[in-house]
Amino acid sequence: MTISGTEGRLDGLALTHLPQGLGIPSDFVTEWEGVDCTQRVWETEVEPDSWRVDLQVQVMRASRLKDLKSLREFLIEYHERGGDWIPSAFGDDGFASEREIARLIEPGLAVEVRDPFERKGFDVVEAVAKGIRLPE
Repeated sequence: MTISGTEGRLDGLALTHLPQGLGIPSDFVTEWEGVDCTQRVWETEVEPDSWRVDLQVQVMRASRLKDLKSLREFLIEYHERGGDWIPSAFGDDGFASEREIARLIEPGLAVEVRDPFERKGFDVVEAVAKGIRLPE
């Protein structure tokens, strides 16, 4: 299902840093294995009728996301990765791999920022991820 949204908020979280040059945003709401997911995807048309994802931000809500271990386990299932996927630490509340960062905002609430096609680079992913927070 596609929903409309404003650039600066996604499912109750403030997106305080978004880079210039992102394409057209679309929001999607889904549920997967008991986790409610709200995702914003920015896409750019690279040639007629051919689009590429610039950036994805996904908010995940579920009681099963109680700590970083359970968040990692969910993302292994969700992205169909092997159990040998071992991301590096990202601050006290998250982890990172080559094109993504996931953070546990609070128990039951997590966010993931991805650059699946390496269009913006890890520095952008990091800046966006660091800027996501509960609104004040």
